Amino acid sequence: MDLYDAIHHRRDVRAQFTGAPVPDEVLHRVLASAHAAPSVGHSQPWDFILVRDPELRRRFHEHVSAERQVFAATLDVAAAERFAHIKIDGVLESTLSVVVTYDHSRGGPAVLGRHAIADTGLYSACLAIQNLWLAATAEGLGVGWVSFYREEWLADLLGIPAGIRPVAWLCLGPVTHLETVPDLVRHGWRQKRPLAEAIHTDRWGGATSA
Repeated sequence: MDLYDAIHHRRDVRAQFTGAPVPDEVLHRVLASAHAAPSVGHSQPWDFILVRDPELRRRFHEHVSAERQVFAATLDVAAAERFAHIKIDGVLESTLSVVVTYDHSRGGPAVLGRHAIADTGLYSACLAIQNLWLAATAEGLGVGWVSFYREEWLADLLGIPAGIRPVAWLCLGPVTHLETVPDLVRHGWRQKRPLAEAIHTDRWGGATSA
């Protein structure tokens, strides 16, 4: 798949996972692509936990469902009605999950390029996630980022050491298809923002002809 095709066809997958196996060589290519991401000071602060165990996934799914209710309770009536129809995870349906973590200590105390902006390490982990997502899309796989969880709870579930932050639980696997329109747009949760509204020239609010 062409890079631009992968970028624009990528979707946050929830309901389309088939549960079919992911060949080892395909999974390796996807993870190698994630590991090839740029990182501040070449610190490569990420790790990837492959979660296949059904019991771990069941427990995580129960936690996600509870957090869904916590969020739903904060919504007004109209938003709650829209949210009720939105599936938020494919934890049980996907082939496996990949938990991406961030280690602030990776690279030692003096990470080149991080002294002024501490979050550049976290940004690096997010770049690895994006690489993984695009590679998976190019391989015909779906990825779904689950964010309805408490970091401390997930760290305890997977035995993640203190000081290492779980950044993302990603559901991964073959899918029946990728939706042409993102789920949240289809369900009327939020519409796409035009590119022109995001471009400024020279300073915030500067007019642009783009």
